[in-house]
Amino acid sequence: MTRPSVVIVGGGIAGLAAAFELSGGASPRDDAPRIELIESDATLGGPLTTVAWRGRHLDLGPDGFLARRPEALALLRDLGLENELEYVDASGASLYLRGALRTLPEDSVMGIPRSSTSMRDMGGLSTSAVFAVRRDERLPRRQRVGDDASIGEIVRRAWGDEVAYRIVEPMIGGIQAGRIDQLSARSVFPPLLEAARRGGSLLRALASLSPSSTSTTPSFASLERGLGSLPVRLADVLRERGVEVRTGHSVETVRETPGEYPLAVETADTVTPAHAVILATPAPTSARLVSSLTDGATGLSTIDSASAAMISLLYTADDLTLPPQGTGVLIPLDTPFSGDTHLVTALTFLDRKWPHLRRDGEVLIRAHVGRIDDHRGEQMSDDALLERVVAEVATVLGARGTPLDSFVQRWPRGLPQYYVGHAERVTHARSALEPFGILLAGSPYDGVGIPASIGSGRRAAQQVLTRLGHGE
Repeated sequence: MTRPSVVIVGGGIAGLAAAFELSGGASPRDDAPRIELIESDATLGGPLTTVAWRGRHLDLGPDGFLARRPEALALLRDLGLENELEYVDASGASLYLRGALRTLPEDSVMGIPRSSTSMRDMGGLSTSAVFAVRRDERLPRRQRVGDDASIGEIVRRAWGDEVAYRIVEPMIGGIQAGRIDQLSARSVFPPLLEAARRGGSLLRALASLSPSSTSTTPSFASLERGLGSLPVRLADVLRERGVEVRTGHSVETVRETPGEYPLAVETADTVTPAHAVILATPAPTSARLVSSLTDGATGLSTIDSASAAMISLLYTADDLTLPPQGTGVLIPLDTPFSGDTHLVTALTFLDRKWPHLRRDGEVLIRAHVGRIDDHRGEQMSDDALLERVVAEVATVLGARGTPLDSFVQRWPRGLPQYYVGHAERVTHARSALEPFGILLAGSPYDGVGIPASIGSGRRAAQQVLTRLGHGE
């Protein structure tokens, strides 16, 4: 009997997690299918990349992951990396409103204060904005919401434009590098949609979601050698298990073939037969790769992605004094700056969050630039972008002088946008691809965070194993 063959296209964390699960997960299996993973870039891991910089392990993409979701922690345990876990060492954040830093209440939910009193005491909002929130608490407006709606539509109806764009947009829009008037509540913030459909006070419904104050589990975690050490470890394990890992090769198409292997995965110079294929690729890429098989996945081509840049800045401690608490600052999109608006959407205090990044006499921060409809940073050279960011940091944090060093990292089209109807588009594509033995995995489909991507990859692998008769 021919050994089953599975091809994974895409070597980000979802594709790597899928290959790990196919090969047995925590316990390597003797009856594992033949597994081939193909990645177009020269390296694996996508944005999970770490470099040695100024005596530190500096992450160039995400610097942490949500530790209250189980998928990433489970994978780290399976790989024997739990001893390298490092939990976040600070909490809280500030908003830059009306030219001043405003501390978000500690019990905020997704950056949203839990009461009109908390919003008022935070400062920076008009009396009418606070009144709109108080009205929602006491005399909420009925919302008519269907299967999906934009986050902006829901929160603007309940709390008005000012709260929507100065509080909700910086946090939720910032995580996605998107705009709340486009982002799907169903896919990005399901409890918000559920609360709006249920009726009653939206703020009170969200306040009930706040984690228990007695919880001892920190919200976020990282690795002492940087998150880039995770894909490196995964790749080593996969190669030890006989998985063929190919980098620097672009898949051109996935097509049907007659005979024992129903599928063929083609690059410029190879053809790999397969019984099943997992596409851990950007949504438009997935749509293109299967275009010869079905038109049922064409909706994936409409899933857009935003570009972003992360600028790491190292200051002497004498030149930069951070707020007394919190891990960063959120900056609303329309915040004025020197005849323009701020380019920076958020600042992260990296060495306050992570002990492994701390050095005496130095302060390490990161500026985040880029939204789906803001391409100014993309049009600047690295030098021009750095100059602009340093000027904005001086305005927001009062930084003096120039940084000791800096690192500019760009991620072109790296953040998928979950527009209204996203879940329906993905479900439709999956239904069209399932008869062919093709599955989708990763951030364009099941959530942009690291745990969500890992879970997506491992679930796709489990579905393949069941299809091949290897399920538990």
